[in-house]
Amino acid sequence: MSIIVEFFFTETFPFDILYYCCDMPQITIKELAARLNLSISTVSRALSDSHEISKATRDKVRALAQELNYIPNLYASGLRSQKSKTIAVIIPEILNNFFALAIDGIEEIAQQNGYHVLIYLTHDDHIKEAAMVQHLLNGRVDGILMSVAAETKDTSHIAEFANMQIPVVFFDRICDDFKTIKFVTDDEHCGFIATKHLAERGCKNIAYLSLSKNLSIDQKRMDGYLDACKNLQLKTNIIACTQKDIENEQIISNLLKTDKSIDGIFASVEKLAISTYEVCNRLHINIPGQLKIISFSNLRIASLLKPSLTTINQPAFEIGKQAAVALFRALKNNTIFTQSEEIVVPSTLIIRDSTAAK
Repeated sequence: MSIIVEFFFTETFPFDILYYCCDMPQITIKELAARLNLSISTVSRALSDSHEISKATRDKVRALAQELNYIPNLYASGLRSQKSKTIAVIIPEILNNFFALAIDGIEEIAQQNGYHVLIYLTHDDHIKEAAMVQHLLNGRVDGILMSVAAETKDTSHIAEFANMQIPVVFFDRICDDFKTIKFVTDDEHCGFIATKHLAERGCKNIAYLSLSKNLSIDQKRMDGYLDACKNLQLKTNIIACTQKDIENEQIISNLLKTDKSIDGIFASVEKLAISTYEVCNRLHINIPGQLKIISFSNLRIASLLKPSLTTINQPAFEIGKQAAVALFRALKNNTIFTQSEEIVVPSTLIIRDSTAAK
């Protein structure tokens, strides 16, 4: 049994939570298309009795649909007669404050347009992400705002949105292969600035904590780190972390026990910075006396940590807002994006005590 959690934004309740339990497999348009060796759009038009499709093909599609007890979704793209007035936001996690702020921006624009917002959490799992995409391909929503999972390498499931004429806008974690508008921050530049800041505070051996090399944001932040190290003639040390906090704490603990010369940590995401704090507390490593830490983070309690955390703050609310505006422009024009366009919204370095000079 799989469970999909959807969060609805309404005027009366900010979050209404619905659980969809699917313990019986349902035939989808994609499966019909695969069995008939036809495109999804051809099957969709055939089921809607489009005269663009030959009668023989229409009859063949309908026959298989009846045989397999295919039940079309009321709002399925190509079959619906009206908009669902709903968009979906696919994100890896909700605890990361970046996504919470981005959702606030998205919801503001959605309300202005009279739309509901469904939120799908992938937990950085490629299989879950693909299943959610399949669920949405049946036409539950009019458009998609998406930040891809860390584990996602194969993005063929995302390409199906274009086949179904569903507009998609990426934000933060983007899919390079998909042609659409993508909202990002200046990750490579900020990666350089973060590393340079640590060096200026006296760090000679800076380790970069990577969440996943599959992620565009991680790769760009890492590129900035590598460029800064080369420019400053510092050795590089890239540490591959995982999605699990317990494993990350063990990785970081082993790192700091093995190489006591490490005096700087650049965490690519806030969860890795928090794990580093946990490890330093257990190992009695003083921050910033023995180890300085900087992280990409919109963590609201960053200033309350002991010591307060130096961060690269991303304009998450504005990114969510701009991404939603772009999506609703496409919905109003009844179009999908056919060209790639990357829009960069600058981030800000906020210096706090975790990188204080000795």
